[in-house]
Amino acid sequence: MLESRSEQASWERERERQLRAARELACEVARIADDFRAENVVVLDLSRLTPIVDFFVIASGTNPRQLRAIADEVGRVLKERGTVPLGVEDDTTGQWVLHDYGDVVLHLFSPEARELYALEDLWADATAVDWRSDGEFPGAE
Repeated sequence: MLESRSEQASWERERERQLRAARELACEVARIADDFRAENVVVLDLSRLTPIVDFFVIASGTNPRQLRAIADEVGRVLKERGTVPLGVEDDTTGQWVLHDYGDVVLHLFSPEARELYALEDLWADATAVDWRSDGEFPGAE
């Protein structure tokens, strides 16, 4: 428990900074995926729903090779900027790939796997982020 109002205010400022950075990263991941012709790119803000992750980036690819190419490009660009995934997962059939960047998780699916896992439905209470815009972070002054 925080001991004073100043500690609370300090914590809130740090959390806002962290959310802003995570949102920027999620939008950058979405743009990279889109540049590599990912389909139906969605960024979901989960920060008010779970303490585990702040943003999901969800996208589809038409085949396993494209999914791998998108994942590799995201990894390459972010590594150049000093960000590496905490974990990488995929299935043996090439139907999905996951990159965990801590506050941001990238989910790449074949259309069939995306329909099966239905993350947008599972997290329907999440707020969609307009990753194409350069708008200000909600709540920022």
